[in-house]
Amino acid sequence: MSRRDQSAAGDPVPIAVSQTAAMAGIQFAMDYAVAQAVCGRVCLGSSVVNICQTSQPWDFGFAMPTNPRLNSAVMTRVRPCIDLHDGRVKQIVGGTLRDDGSAPRENFVAAQGAGWFAAKFRADGQTGGHVIRLGPGNDVAAREALAAWPGGLQLGGGVTMDTAAEWLDAGASHVIVTSWLFDERGRFLNERLRVMAGHVGAERLVVDLSCRRSDGGWRVTMNRWQTLTNLELNHATLDAIAPWCAEFLIHAADVEGLCAGIDEPLVELLGAWSGRPVTYAGGVAGLDDLRRVAGAGAGRVDVTIGSALDLFGGSGVCYQDVVAWNRGALA
Repeated sequence: MSRRDQSAAGDPVPIAVSQTAAMAGIQFAMDYAVAQAVCGRVCLGSSVVNICQTSQPWDFGFAMPTNPRLNSAVMTRVRPCIDLHDGRVKQIVGGTLRDDGSAPRENFVAAQGAGWFAAKFRADGQTGGHVIRLGPGNDVAAREALAAWPGGLQLGGGVTMDTAAEWLDAGASHVIVTSWLFDERGRFLNERLRVMAGHVGAERLVVDLSCRRSDGGWRVTMNRWQTLTNLELNHATLDAIAPWCAEFLIHAADVEGLCAGIDEPLVELLGAWSGRPVTYAGGVAGLDDLRRVAGAGAGRVDVTIGSALDLFGGSGVCYQDVVAWNRGALA
């Protein structure tokens, strides 16, 4: 049984408390902020500050009550992401990566390699994430990430029938497919979806329906969000594709990378549908946006956080808070 399933069933989540906390007699019903401070680490914006010398954990053999957010059968999780461009981990503003040769607008370029991020997510138990190849020159970095966590990350970006099995063999848990499901004019090819599902197994296929606002709704995009397709994003589309995949990944391309707030109506649309797991990405600027996704999506919609995360050079969300959220220690 997964941590999410255990929590949904009402089981307590064990924690370890520092020696300082024990000697001070602090009650075990303390909230997350106090627990973080007493145990020697507190997150202030993008800064993690040590505030006491004692860091040896004491496990007292009994458990803290779970966060009430975990008592629900559904819970929004933050899924990790590793975006690759020119072989490096980057955060790029959505829609600025184009085929005309112009340089994309970069929010962040990491000094560490893709494998470093994958290993960190693995060590912290941040499951369900993905590696996206944004254009050519990213195969080596993608393989490095998959090798650091075999079976722990999905792989997307330029995946076709010819390469899907290769990426699964390289360690991807799933392959993510978008543009290959359309012809060059942006017309959805249903037969390709069925063939791909038969080739890799629907249980290992994620369909990326990243979209832009259009005509009062949303239209799916392809070619790194440059081309609007003929496919509207609505419940009928999700219903039609769901039997042929395991999950959906949906970037709100209009707000991706801007750290200016989520596309809340889109999240509401996704949260009102429950046929498959859905991960939303785009616009998260702080913890309040994370809470908005959880509320608007009725707990059914997971989310990725990119440019706002301190791990990627941002100042809006502390990575340690993301870990705490996924463990149910932050509401």
